[in-house]
Amino acid sequence: MSMEDVLRPLIVVGGSIVVTLILGWLVDLALRRADTARPDTPLWGLLRRCRVPLQVVLVTALLRGFYDRTGVAFIEDHEAGLGQVLSLILIAATAWLAIRAAAAIVESSYSRYAAGARDAARVRRVRTQVTLIQRVVTAIVIVVAAASMLLTFPRMQTVGQSMLASAGLVGIVAGVAAQSTLGNLFAGLQIAFGDMVRIGDTVVVDKEWGTVEEITLTFLTVRTWDERRITMPVSYFTSKPFENWSRGGAQMTGTVFFHLDHAAPVEKMRHRLHEILQNSADWDGRGWSLVVTDTTPTTIQVRALVTARDSDAIWSVRCEVRERMIDWLRAEHPYALPRVVTAAAPDGGENAARLADGQRTPGTLDKGPGLDG
Repeated sequence: MSMEDVLRPLIVVGGSIVVTLILGWLVDLALRRADTARPDTPLWGLLRRCRVPLQVVLVTALLRGFYDRTGVAFIEDHEAGLGQVLSLILIAATAWLAIRAAAAIVESSYSRYAAGARDAARVRRVRTQVTLIQRVVTAIVIVVAAASMLLTFPRMQTVGQSMLASAGLVGIVAGVAAQSTLGNLFAGLQIAFGDMVRIGDTVVVDKEWGTVEEITLTFLTVRTWDERRITMPVSYFTSKPFENWSRGGAQMTGTVFFHLDHAAPVEKMRHRLHEILQNSADWDGRGWSLVVTDTTPTTIQVRALVTARDSDAIWSVRCEVRERMIDWLRAEHPYALPRVVTAAAPDGGENAARLADGQRTPGTLDKGPGLDG
């Protein structure tokens, strides 16, 4: 074996690796300097994630172009097979690079928009759209790469003509078989650009309250208040009604219902409600009220209305009003709590006198205020 037979493969392989490392380092250095010079533009820093796929593309392209000049007998005997493998690796690496670059561009565009936007609803809408667009681009790149890899096989090129001739029939059969999948796919695009629901929206689906955590082309995930995840097809949101508490602004109005005795001091309860809200950090100050909304032979229904900046705050305000109002009634006006008679009164006159004095009738049980809403 001559010295040339040893040096030639080393030069081809080693030279390809050295050139790839140098070019990768130069590109990374340029991106690093651009990122330092323009800190307000995250694109250059995000593009640095493409260094590895870029190096794989470069080294594969160089080896694909010069592998047949190594002069190695094994390579010459399997030249077609090695060329096929290198072509497949080059296509896959190019698809990897395209996906990384597209993700960097999309993420950079969203970051710049979110940094300058003031409308949280529009930010969530754009986030949903760019997420689905990124998934569509990824799916298209993968399909194109897979088709390109198949076409590198000579037999597949011959079969391709027959496949094109029967594409109409195959398309009809595939459409019928994948009707549900295609419906979810188009529903996902409709959600993305129809602004029906966005990532971060607070929704009520099948009586379950939660926040939209993820939207894909086929399914949507809702994270409930108790950390459960509900996954459902996106077509659900285009075919059935649901509550979206984030539409039209995050501000909300909530109610707290009390079932009390007819002797309850409603006017004093109004003053107490105002005091509770003024000391509440979650009340936004937009409005409040307390009115009697219904009566029964034994109780009255009192509704307290409060406002807050979003769904989380309205829940906290309602709980705070409920707890502090009950404590105040129990301590200051216990006669306002409803009573349920469990035994016959011994004497009507004696019973009336005790009620007038604010005493509990023997054989009765205090029942705390109920809640509905």
